Amino acid sequence: MAKQMKLRSRAAFKLQQLDRRYGLLRRGDIVVDLGAAPGGWLQVSRERVGDGGFVLGIDLQPIVKLPYDNIATLVSDITDEATPELIRKKLPRAADIVISDASPKISGVWDVDHARSIELARAALAIAGAVLAPGGRLLVKVFQGDLFDDFVSDVKMKFSFVKVSKPAASRKGSAEAYVIAKGFASR
Repeated sequence: MAKQMKLRSRAAFKLQQLDRRYGLLRRGDIVVDLGAAPGGWLQVSRERVGDGGFVLGIDLQPIVKLPYDNIATLVSDITDEATPELIRKKLPRAADIVISDASPKISGVWDVDHARSIELARAALAIAGAVLAPGGRLLVKVFQGDLFDDFVSDVKMKFSFVKVSKPAASRKGSAEAYVIAKGFASR
């Protein structure tokens, strides 16, 4: 179905479902998409923000260019402490929302994969803290496990609304969940 709709990944359906439910993406928004390759979330974000918005995708690997002037990409490691500054330099103003569907390379060892997922989620939270405007929003994928509740508690310290959700488009049996946060309390 994703191919028929010319979407770069089926993950686009997850963002569409979460956006419909929680009203995350708005016309004119500045969006930072972490772990953006191959670009499915970039496509959905661009559709939602329209011509007046801006979407920046960051990934370890280059992302094939999309045919819009208001989508830019950056090859960078989101866990690198220099990345937030690189992102800020590419944005026209502070971001309205940071979204992350970043996933670690799966090792097959659950404790390792969960810990790596939490590391990526914490990197997304740190980037959100550096680039979001006051009142901004965050959407981040996290694998559930023993470190999950501590991560959610940390998000609650920075946002006034926090919810955990699993869209219907997630595979059955998947340990992934999405943390939705609104009302960023600025630095």
